[in-house]
Amino acid sequence: MKRLSYILALLGLLVAVLLVSYYGFGNIVTAISRIGWPEFGFIVGWQVLVFVILGLGWDVIIPSASMRRPFVLIWGRMVRDASANCLPFSQIGAFVFGARAVNLHGIDWHTATASTVVDVTAEFLAQIAFTCIGLGILLARAPHSALALPLEVGIGLAVLACFGFVWVQKGAAPVFARIGRRIAGRWFADAGDRFELLQAELGRIYSHTGRLALGFVIHLIGWIATGAAGWIAYRALRVPIDFANALAIEALLSAAAAVAFLVPLNAGVQEAGYAGLGAIFGVPPELSLAVSLLRRARDLVLAVPILLIWQLVEMRRLRMHRPN
Repeated sequence: MKRLSYILALLGLLVAVLLVSYYGFGNIVTAISRIGWPEFGFIVGWQVLVFVILGLGWDVIIPSASMRRPFVLIWGRMVRDASANCLPFSQIGAFVFGARAVNLHGIDWHTATASTVVDVTAEFLAQIAFTCIGLGILLARAPHSALALPLEVGIGLAVLACFGFVWVQKGAAPVFARIGRRIAGRWFADAGDRFELLQAELGRIYSHTGRLALGFVIHLIGWIATGAAGWIAYRALRVPIDFANALAIEALLSAAAAVAFLVPLNAGVQEAGYAGLGAIFGVPPELSLAVSLLRRARDLVLAVPILLIWQLVEMRRLRMHRPN
């Protein structure tokens, strides 16, 4: 899997370089140069707001009996996204890093792990709803698009996959727990207790249907805010695109990124998605590629301090537990 991730990242990087070269590096730089520091600062600030929304979506699914510390979950979400956007790992690695970050700030390991699994599920369901919004706009604006049928089939498969994932977490969990205990038991003496504790925490979280529904709604708001971020970026580049079209581009791009979740940093996927989807809605590819590069610059500006702070906390934790 590690080797595959590296290969996919290199292929994606090659695709991105070829696209930028084909549409003209100078044209893209000229487009980006239209943005001043105040506009870029607003784009970065908007993403921080998105982090807050997504962190609250994670926080609300945790039962009230657990420690309520929303800012910790917001921080964990920031670490998760910073890892996904700037480290050479797939999305799965980012989920682990986010759970680790909240565990460092007092959230029990089983709560951090189980809530991450459920939060990812709720977010995926919200992403399907967001993609449906994008598909609806696409069908209204470009009803004969060749993307319509593949998207409809993909959404149907995604819904089935999501409910199957929930069933695995709830119904089939004992089977996988027994298998996991046998494997992990070779290395950890308390592996059986750990799996039972994690399974019990998953059941406890899933028993609060209202919290799960609220988490879904908050995540959907977060996805719409992500769509708004795309519209803000286009408008900062002086592209006369309306909000609905920008929202559709971001929604359909999120679907493409979900399919290519094994590709680290969404390398090439994001660039190709912006260029292709933007063209459908009348945006020149070089301007859409400028939005993609602007988004990567925003992610880099946010991710570097987030990851550095996280590593400083890790180092402090190691020093505290180092035997004298």
